[in-house]
Amino acid sequence: MDRRSFALAFGAGLAGLTLSGCGRKSDGARWRLGFSQVTTTEPWRVLFNREMREAAAKHPELQLVIADGQDRTEKQVSDIEAFVRQRVDLILVSPKESAGLTGAVDAAAAAGIPVIVLDRGVDTDAYRQFIGSDNLKIGRMAGAYAVDLLGGKGRAQGRIVEIWGGMASTPAQERHKGFAEAIDAEPGVTRVVDRQDADWKQDRAYNIMASALKAHPRIDLVYGHNDPMAYGAYLAAKDAGRQDEIRFIGIDGLPDEGAKWVKDGALTATFVYEPPGAEAIEQSLRILKGEPAPKRIELGTEVVDARTVDAFLAARA
Repeated sequence: MDRRSFALAFGAGLAGLTLSGCGRKSDGARWRLGFSQVTTTEPWRVLFNREMREAAAKHPELQLVIADGQDRTEKQVSDIEAFVRQRVDLILVSPKESAGLTGAVDAAAAAGIPVIVLDRGVDTDAYRQFIGSDNLKIGRMAGAYAVDLLGGKGRAQGRIVEIWGGMASTPAQERHKGFAEAIDAEPGVTRVVDRQDADWKQDRAYNIMASALKAHPRIDLVYGHNDPMAYGAYLAAKDAGRQDEIRFIGIDGLPDEGAKWVKDGALTATFVYEPPGAEAIEQSLRILKGEPAPKRIELGTEVVDARTVDAFLAARA
């Protein structure tokens, strides 16, 4: 990004934050929290933000400002720079990509502002805390589940389409790596599409799958790095009249999205990816109060399939 583009992005970030009231503490607030969210439109991010706001509302001593990164790294950089300039008490960030946010996190930490990284990692240890799920573990679970669907360990046979999220993000890299550990151990299983990146988007996954269906008369399983991409692949297969011959696996497990699609029979399984919003607020308070807080907090997961979906949805009703 050239200097002019950076300056424009920086100015836009400042303007948005000022309108949100970040420049001064609200009445009764002791601490200001600035949160750079990669996007505010994806369903998982919407839930993430809602849970964070609900948790923050329980603590009148906190003022939470959420900046929408608009799915652009340069916007997130400018938002974090703005938070630093306005001397918020703590910064939270959920990055679009690892490397692109590293410098901004380093700069915030150097300014003496603690940083909590959420969901996706950055290429530095300067942050105060990371909160998120173990994506490598989830990938391994998805891989083992796929192997069972295709005949079991040592006997699995099938042709797989893997649809990536953003390749520059740690969740996508780890979800691929964990899945590959299980799949690559099976000589009877092959991938028919190589490193196709749908950037977590349903419509892009639809297009990738539509092309794969034209090129390959047999596909047995689709592994999407999130549920919208798995569902986009399902819709492409449905439009081609081939949905019944393919299993679809995703990750997120939202009750109104992935779990519902399992219940409806579109997805075979989804793996729960807990939003870290509520936990982030509680940990922010601990850090601001000077209480002990771990460097890393791992959130849990579970598989949601035909055997477990009813209980899962009932527990979240």
